Amino acid sequence: MTDNSPLGAGATEPLRLGTRRSKLAMAQSGLVADAVSEVTGRAVELVEITTYGDTSREHLAQIGGTGVFVAALRDALLRGEVDFAVHSLKDLPTTQPEGLVLAAVPVREDPRDVLVARDGLTFEQLPSGARIGTGSPRRMAQLNAYARNHGLDIETVPIRGNVDTRIGFVRSGELDAVVLAAAGLSRLGRIGEVTDFLSVDTVLPAPGQGALAIECAATSADLAAALAELDDPYSRAAVTAERALLAALEAGCSAPVGALADLLVDGQAVNELRLRGVVGSTDGSSLVQMSTTGPVPTSHDDAAALGRELAAEMLAKGAAGLMGERAL
Repeated sequence: MTDNSPLGAGATEPLRLGTRRSKLAMAQSGLVADAVSEVTGRAVELVEITTYGDTSREHLAQIGGTGVFVAALRDALLRGEVDFAVHSLKDLPTTQPEGLVLAAVPVREDPRDVLVARDGLTFEQLPSGARIGTGSPRRMAQLNAYARNHGLDIETVPIRGNVDTRIGFVRSGELDAVVLAAAGLSRLGRIGEVTDFLSVDTVLPAPGQGALAIECAATSADLAAALAELDDPYSRAAVTAERALLAALEAGCSAPVGALADLLVDGQAVNELRLRGVVGSTDGSSLVQMSTTGPVPTSHDDAAALGRELAAEMLAKGAAGLMGERAL
């Protein structure tokens, strides 16, 4: 039987890594490419693929955020045009498509959101009437809720665009600040532009934020096994719980849902996983925020069960009514 898989006997061609074309996607794919080369001993070449989310100028909520950045990459994988792909995990729909496997979730970057503001200002220092740009209903909901609860006067402004475009709104004076993911700026080498790291007690990140997903064809068992060497079990358990919450809420990745699972450490021993979730109306007038803890998951099912448990509690408190149209 002939072995036609990417790591099969006699295979010498570079492995083809499918990636979006943005600076951020290329930067994080480059990091993964280096790691994959190290574990496989093979060269890795980046194959740039344009996704619908990259070309559309509409706001993510309007184009159905779930999957708009990943469908083209997944199609290329299924057609055999690339050997594996790298995604920002928060962009992945919660249902794994047939024929593909999530081979690895590497060690997660800082999951927090950050502020890039004019004049080096922190969130608390922003002037009355400050205009804050974000393309995320989740961020809008939590920022507006925090402002309401602390007597701050802010206006959240919907924006789209890459990191340069978004920070450009601040540099030009059009906006007072923008909110971005810490992980993206870190991978771009631009973390020094951050003026404030937003506490997760103020703004919970998107489910899976800061984590990468490495995906390959289910038929490439040898490649999947090699990629699995890059998997971090704690990062995978955390994002599995967060994404199970999102799935059980029947919410897409553009819904105003935040979630973060983190490990609780007692001395040197990791003994529990805490999962926090939030759903809110974008104007910040209503917020359902809850948490639960459980033993550190030893399987995908254990982690997912924690997410479903918290989602059920949040739905019982009225979370469904805050999400607008739910994903089916």
